[in-house]
Amino acid sequence: MTPTRKLSRLALALIVLGGTACDFTIANPNSPDIIGENPTRSEVAAAATGLLIATRADVADWALDAGILGREAYRFDGSDPRFTGEMMQGPLDPGSRAFGGDHWAEEYAAIRSANDLLAVIGTASALTTEEQEAVRGYAHTLQAYNLVIILDSHTQDSIPIDVGTDVTAPPAPLATNAEAWARVASLLDGAVTELQNGGAAFPFTVPPGFSGFDAPATFVLFNRALRARVAVYRGDFTGALTFLGQSFLDPAAPLDLGVYMDFSAGAGDSPNPLVAQTDENLGHPSLETQAQLQVDGVSLDNRFLTKLAKRPSRSAGTPEVLTSDLRWVRYPSPNTPIPLIKNEELILLRAEANIGLSDFVNALTDINLVRQTSGGLAPYAGTVDQPSLLAELLYNKRYSLMYEGGHSWIDYRRYGLTSSLTAFDRTGPPPDVIFPTLPIPTAETQPRT
Repeated sequence: MTPTRKLSRLALALIVLGGTACDFTIANPNSPDIIGENPTRSEVAAAATGLLIATRADVADWALDAGILGREAYRFDGSDPRFTGEMMQGPLDPGSRAFGGDHWAEEYAAIRSANDLLAVIGTASALTTEEQEAVRGYAHTLQAYNLVIILDSHTQDSIPIDVGTDVTAPPAPLATNAEAWARVASLLDGAVTELQNGGAAFPFTVPPGFSGFDAPATFVLFNRALRARVAVYRGDFTGALTFLGQSFLDPAAPLDLGVYMDFSAGAGDSPNPLVAQTDENLGHPSLETQAQLQVDGVSLDNRFLTKLAKRPSRSAGTPEVLTSDLRWVRYPSPNTPIPLIKNEELILLRAEANIGLSDFVNALTDINLVRQTSGGLAPYAGTVDQPSLLAELLYNKRYSLMYEGGHSWIDYRRYGLTSSLTAFDRTGPPPDVIFPTLPIPTAETQPRT
């Protein structure tokens, strides 16, 4: 683990959300006490904040690592060659929490935090019944979000989905990938009823990144957006259209409308670590070579121009080298939040669902909205059939969502098209590889007693 990476993880474990807008201070955030029976309002608020802190712990690292796996990003770290070795050539080490065995422990820690809160919320006499329901809906939605990251990064079976709160209990049984996705859907769908019964307000404050989605009735829109993403991932295109209709999708709204994870350079908080890593985290050269031209016929896709900038070329890797002259400007400030899900993605998810249902007219309407508004491109003028529109859809998702959470790796993998991302890969030996999944961590595959 590199010093920079280790510092980022430690800071995320120690910080508390807050900034200038709200007070998110909780006692002993590095090792908080498990919330007990009949918690007070302040204890419930602290636990709710702690759950969000736990959810934030892997957001930036996931954007980087999944970006490397999906050929959106490189990391040239002189003190740790594993970013260009293990992550791109293998073998992936399931015993390393920082590389092959990553994107597991943090998410399960967040799921466990939610379970701790859920176990006692029904005893919280300081809260109304409606407020208790609101907490349940909030916790179940964030549990589902974390489980989705685990499943996006680990596509095989043997995923534990029942993470209990009693450390003396037997290990949670291992579920198949399909069973785990079904649990995600169940968590999200059940949370809707809880949120709808949750009254007018949460009994705690959420940070600015959730503005507009900071009450039970509006948090449902976030929940339904996640549910639509899950439906598309699972090939349930009819269901996806239903869930999108229940989400905050709005073609007339700003494309960046959405739910964001906050960061801050303020005292007691944590800055966005991707900003501090600008000199080491570089753009993949294919993002420039494959970018389409704007209407003027000269300028590259505006999404490329606003998220990446030229810099002196850097190289790394042995025996062949990787080279990039692109630096990320996607997150220009330590205070810049990272999107969890936004309107632009929802519009493209609707296009993807309609392509899957052979409704090319409506799919093109959404694709062109994003092409023109976000990319500065002319309307799509290519062949109108399923393979051609899917390729165009994936191009737009790649440029609209780059460096935001592994979308290219997830999307191109789902359609068996990762070979189209291998431009500039090294031929070896050993050759570069786009891995289909991270391995299950060693601790989970050892004999269970």
